[in-house]
Amino acid sequence: MVEPADRPSTAGQRLGAPESFGVSTLEPGLRPPVQPPGRQVSIRVQMLDDTQEVFQISQRSPGKVLFDLVCVHLNLTEGDYFGLEYQDQRKMTVWLDLLKPTLKQIRRPKNTILRFVVKFFPPDHTQLMEELTRYLFALQIKRDLACGRLICNDTSAALMVSHIIQSEIGDFDETQSWQHLLHNKYLPDQDAIRDKITDCHRKHVGQTPAESDYQLLEIARRLEMYGVRLHPAKDREGTKLSLSVAHTGVLVFQGYTKINAFNWSKIRKLSFKRKRFLIKLRADPAQNAHHDTLEFAMASRDCCKVFWKICVEYHAFFRLFEEPKPKPKPILFTRGSSFRFSGRTQKQIIDYVKDSEMKKVPFERKHSKILSNSSMTPQSSSFRSQVPKESAMSVPLADQPDSARLGHQAESNGSEEPLPVTASANGFQDTPVAPGSDPIQSRQNHHGTRSAPDQQLLNPGSPASEDSPLGSPHVVVNGNGSVNGQEMGGTAVLGLGQSPEGRQLSPLTSPLLTEAGYVRNEDEDEARRKKFPTDKAYFIAKELLTTERTYLKDLQVITESFQSFVGKDEAFPDSVKKLISTNYDPVHKFHQGFLKEVEQRLAQWEGRSNAHIKGDYQRIGDVLLKNIQGLRQLTIHLQKHSECLVELERACRSSRKVETLCRDFEQQRVCYLPFNVFLLRPLHRLLHYKLILERLCKHYPPTHDDFRDCRAALADISEMVLQLQGTMMKMENFQKLLELKKDLTGLDNLAIPGREFIRLGCLSKLSGKGLQQRMFFLFSDSLVYTSRGMTPSNQFKVHGQLPLYGMTIRESEEEWGVPYSFTLFGQRHSVVVAASCASEMERWVEDIRMAIDLAEQSSGLNTDLLSTGLSDNKLLEDSGAEQESEEELCGSRSSLERQGHRGNTTVHVCWHRNTSVSMVDFSVAVENQLSGNLLRKFKNSNGWQKLWVVFTNFSLFFYKSHQDDYPLASLPLLGYSVTVPSESENIHKDYVFKLHFKSHVYYFRSESEYTFERWMEVIRSATCSSSHSLPSTRKDLY
Repeated sequence: MVEPADRPSTAGQRLGAPESFGVSTLEPGLRPPVQPPGRQVSIRVQMLDDTQEVFQISQRSPGKVLFDLVCVHLNLTEGDYFGLEYQDQRKMTVWLDLLKPTLKQIRRPKNTILRFVVKFFPPDHTQLMEELTRYLFALQIKRDLACGRLICNDTSAALMVSHIIQSEIGDFDETQSWQHLLHNKYLPDQDAIRDKITDCHRKHVGQTPAESDYQLLEIARRLEMYGVRLHPAKDREGTKLSLSVAHTGVLVFQGYTKINAFNWSKIRKLSFKRKRFLIKLRADPAQNAHHDTLEFAMASRDCCKVFWKICVEYHAFFRLFEEPKPKPKPILFTRGSSFRFSGRTQKQIIDYVKDSEMKKVPFERKHSKILSNSSMTPQSSSFRSQVPKESAMSVPLADQPDSARLGHQAESNGSEEPLPVTASANGFQDTPVAPGSDPIQSRQNHHGTRSAPDQQLLNPGSPASEDSPLGSPHVVVNGNGSVNGQEMGGTAVLGLGQSPEGRQLSPLTSPLLTEAGYVRNEDEDEARRKKFPTDKAYFIAKELLTTERTYLKDLQVITESFQSFVGKDEAFPDSVKKLISTNYDPVHKFHQGFLKEVEQRLAQWEGRSNAHIKGDYQRIGDVLLKNIQGLRQLTIHLQKHSECLVELERACRSSRKVETLCRDFEQQRVCYLPFNVFLLRPLHRLLHYKLILERLCKHYPPTHDDFRDCRAALADISEMVLQLQGTMMKMENFQKLLELKKDLTGLDNLAIPGREFIRLGCLSKLSGKGLQQRMFFLFSDSLVYTSRGMTPSNQFKVHGQLPLYGMTIRESEEEWGVPYSFTLFGQRHSVVVAASCASEMERWVEDIRMAIDLAEQSSGLNTDLLSTGLSDNKLLEDSGAEQESEEELCGSRSSLERQGHRGNTTVHVCWHRNTSVSMVDFSVAVENQLSGNLLRKFKNSNGWQKLWVVFTNFSLFFYKSHQDDYPLASLPLLGYSVTVPSESENIHKDYVFKLHFKSHVYYFRSESEYTFERWMEVIRSATCSSSHSLPSTRKDLY
């Protein structure tokens, strides 16, 4: 007997393959079904709303475990109406057998996507007790209509589509409905009956999404093809027919016309023999005995068996009172199939729901733009039922000017239940929290206390650095402290950036992200607060204000900080100075005036001046229209911004002094991002205006006074975006290549015409020493792999490159025994690599295959350019060896003062968090930028602290106020998860979201439901891969 500890390890374990811990999508408090021991396998399931989820199951677990995981994920009580279907190795669509092991049915789980769909269609939708179940049925009807499976006349089709549109966009609006139909395909021949659809939609005014689902199912259930899945067959004469099964029995179709039906009460036995499907009927005195058996020929025995199984399941589900018991195993031999229905019957489901009095489950309607109590997911958006109640800001605003307080205040949205709190002006409510009331705090004393702040310093190799929630979230996987393994320079003020002993803190151990300097007077300024509007348009306008403040600060980095920094040095070319000044100063000056107008309008909207008496100022469209028309006059300057970027790079290449000057400026605190990113800001800001105006137009009814101005402004800004989009995309790719060039050593001339960046990230490369962590960079012509250098600059040293032309890729997990591994076969050599998880492997394989196709189609790039750069760059490395060694002698702290930002780039974060990002992710991040005031709290603290927070470039940047010139701390979000707190966390506040990575946990409070949703949305864009889950208007352009 071999002890478990002595069992031989697999080849992957011997080679150091990372253990996969899977992906958990379960609601806190719900437990997954019990699984047998064994290796975990990732299974992808596509939901009815077209999202995909990954579930971890044991390799020996039956299909029921996976099915139960899906139902728990959805909080679905009536799950037995549904099933999981997939394509087997014979390319046949079959149902997952809940009694058999999943991996015996799905031979290649990595390449198989199971679809969660409706399996049993009841005759009456009123038998579906829960709104969530009816919503999922409505999604199934929508899918059947779109693929042409649910055949009906034009009137019925138009009426059903009108109910679908009503549930997605709400009441009829001619422009919106027309645009919605243009961009969404609900029927194969939708254009022919578009007028009928809009006419029907006009009649649904006031109808909620739940009512629309009900009406949709009411129409669908009366159709002859409702729930019908056709199985081709032939009768004895060879006539082509189709068989189907329904709740009533077996149906026979010729084309799409039902020509016969055999009720369950008339069927004595269903069987199959080879290709023949047999229906044995009960004897009828009116007919001869030889007519009691009907025979149909199907394409194969497998087709017969698939149809026979679904007939058995339909009969048991609709006709039996309870699940059939398994047959006893025969002693000697078996005859026939042992297949049986597994699960609750319809009667059991109805009885269970009636008896249990289940609580109404909140859920999210993915395609619906209507906010309702039901349109919330259990995981992310059940705002009113699951988001804890929250209280007021913890920092007084009395000492701030009105313009500073503008970003903090909004009217309370009220509460359904009377609470012993004081309603504040900004949507926060004050509920004092007693010290020591957090039960988590008592279990986490090992993290340190406020009485000993020096214990919270994040030092290299410190045992507490891994676990401390107060440590830097720049976590090294191996526990080395911050992202670059060294302490980051902090501010010069004691308490803001240094410990009492004088040691510098990590950026995230400042009072912004530690407990030092907490202010807990949460209710002392309640009397000073006023009530402000609660209209969604007000919060959209407020988002315009807060992001405009950040944008103006970013412009000042170019027009003031950079120009004053390089103006002192004669080495910087005057032509480049003049080019930047000429094309950025007018933009900066224009937006200064724009910001003043927006601030004035928000003050009038809130009633903080007497201006509201003289007119209606609760609008923003007129201000946007006026200034966007003024912004169009600056188009000639915006078109020149690409030239500024190119000329600045050309100057850096031609002069080492200019390059050093620009690099030194990037180490300034005010330059919190790579400088080239700031040069792109004006073009990116156009996208933000467009998205804000789209939200306003969706919110306003056509009769609103502000709608016309917003629509006109949207038309103008859309035209500008379209005009400058080509320039913007080229600049983004060029900027990204320039940024990577700073992170890589051993490459020369990375930014060449025609080369496009596609993806960067961490993979493990298989070599004679086992699996070794490497950083991979995928371009349109080659794949480069590197390792992190030991120099103070923290650059990545290039080890090799694989030209994409002629490359092939093959999954090789079985060959090498390494999970999530695949082999890249180049023209000269091959490389075996492994990803950290199934989703990462899928993203890499998909992007590499796409890049290979692009490389084979294009003959413009020389695939040897990178290798030439490598050989040429060896001279540069040799010549700089002496200087590099001198830098190493300077010590870690001084080197980080010079190279502070380089240790915190996206490349380094991906390296330490073992993940990857693509160019699509960067493009989505450009659109998802946000700033504003948030309250922040740790899991083991009692107070909330007010911060000005800027989200950009996959990171949160923290300021004391929006007037600060530079951030005091930053938090890279790659690898983090964003959720709402569970009840066990005792965060009894409204609009709170939680960020966590390993042991690092932060809670943030927003002032309203709209801002809460926006922060959740933009942060998810940084923590989820957009290439698979986040739609983007610019995604298809890459």
